Amino acid sequence: MRSRSHRNLALMLLSALAFAACGAPEEPAGDPDLAAAEAAAAAAITPETLHGHVATLASDEMAGRGPGSDGDRAARAYLIAAMRHIGLEPGMPDGGWEQPFEMVGITAQAPETWKFRGTGGDLLLREWDDVIAFSGVQTEDAELVDADLVFVGYGIEAPEYGWDDYKGVDVEGKVLVFLNNDPDWDPDLFEGDRRLYYGRWDYKYEKAAEKGAAGALVIHTTPSAGYPFQVVQTSWTGEQFEIPAGDEPRFEVGGWVTEEAARRLFELAGEDLDALREDARGRDFSPVELSVSTSYRLENVIRTVESANVLGRIAGSDPELADQVVVYTAHHDHLGVGTPDAAGDAIYNGALDNGAGMAQVLAIAEAFMGLPEPPARTLLFNFVAAEEQGLLGSEYYARHPTVEPGRIAANINYDGGNIWGRTRDVTFIGYGKSSVDEVVDRWAAHQGRLVQPDQFPDRGFYYRSDQFNFARIGVPAIYLDNGTDFVGHDPGWGRERIEEWEAVHYHQPSDELTDDWVFDGMVEDATLGFLCGLEIADDPVMPTWNPGDEFEAARREALAAPAGPTP
Repeated sequence: MRSRSHRNLALMLLSALAFAACGAPEEPAGDPDLAAAEAAAAAAITPETLHGHVATLASDEMAGRGPGSDGDRAARAYLIAAMRHIGLEPGMPDGGWEQPFEMVGITAQAPETWKFRGTGGDLLLREWDDVIAFSGVQTEDAELVDADLVFVGYGIEAPEYGWDDYKGVDVEGKVLVFLNNDPDWDPDLFEGDRRLYYGRWDYKYEKAAEKGAAGALVIHTTPSAGYPFQVVQTSWTGEQFEIPAGDEPRFEVGGWVTEEAARRLFELAGEDLDALREDARGRDFSPVELSVSTSYRLENVIRTVESANVLGRIAGSDPELADQVVVYTAHHDHLGVGTPDAAGDAIYNGALDNGAGMAQVLAIAEAFMGLPEPPARTLLFNFVAAEEQGLLGSEYYARHPTVEPGRIAANINYDGGNIWGRTRDVTFIGYGKSSVDEVVDRWAAHQGRLVQPDQFPDRGFYYRSDQFNFARIGVPAIYLDNGTDFVGHDPGWGRERIEEWEAVHYHQPSDELTDDWVFDGMVEDATLGFLCGLEIADDPVMPTWNPGDEFEAARREALAAPAGPTP
């Protein structure tokens, strides 16, 4: 095993060589031949390599890579072929490339309208335009019968903040109506404008089921969600996938309602949405019965499908550390074939989301294979399934890991990519949570870049991608996202491009590889992930969560668990 100091000196030269435009490199100490070899390895991460992978994985022939589809199988076959070509070994303990798992596909046949009854009459909300409904159960019918509506504010129970929106009120059998997000107006309350898990729709739905509710409706606004209602329309309709149900609590029907439709619903109850929203901003808020009830039924088409996480590995070179791993992840799914757009295109190609992420991880794997010797720890490249359905593939892996969580040093996740050019900064989703901050800071600096925390903190990105499931089992994670300070452009240009892309292309058929993509910034971000993974894989000290972090206890538990067989 090469010493950590030797490896760091070599990587300093590598970083300087790879990004000479950021400044002239200083004369390095250490072995110049070794440093040159590592620089040559990093040279595998090129615009041409990235473009080639995205072009294939986001082609119409992949049909949007919907879970369990022919496109899903084609994407998995491509990933296996690519890893074989690079020279990786199969990543499963049994010598296979795939970790298969079953999913339940649910296609809800929603009626054209959803009827609500109040003392002053009835209100019909239109499916698609006003409300998007989904089944909360994996059965042929999901039904509400004379269920009363209750407004529960943000629907949060957070004793550490002295916050309880339920106040012990029995809401069993009710339809709960939630505000999206979490309280964000006070930096000392729920970390201000940084969205926590409490603000995520999945927390609200989980809490509704835990409380015995019959249904749950989240009020959508673009600011509170971080995306327009069209994303709800395309993401929550058509076939939805889940891991087969166990004995966990479930509600019958869930949904999203537009702010304008919610306003009419509250007026039916004789209430003012804005006034109740203001009441919900205080700790003394209590649930409000809305004097509105509903009966509603979804007819579901149920089927069982199979997808798989696709895993390749590079065995570690150090006898003492090779049984520990650094896991790279990128999800391989997208939305498949769905509702056509105005041009009639029904294929949701998922080029940026997540053809770009897969391309970067494949390029990083190729860079590692170009090293004269593998790093000390084993490297696992895990292309997870069904992320768009609720992080299902990474959830399955977290429940059935190929290596005990206490032996996973870190996760480095790629979800999306920079298609606009080089940046003076890079975004680290989760910055400030663990000791890997220092690693990212160091190698970003050698690229001449500044590490920024989540630049859209109100959108809760940390809880929206696969590193979240690794964090839940105690694994510190790096989730790199593109910066916003673009070389050659005025301040604000990058943020405008990102927000424009999200408003127009996110989860739409127009997320395609086009001629205006610029790969230079994506090369930088992938190279940064390579450099960081290389240091972590060679460092004899495991990364740690910062004291008091929400995932620190899970790490302690994982490290205390007995070790299993060597991967």
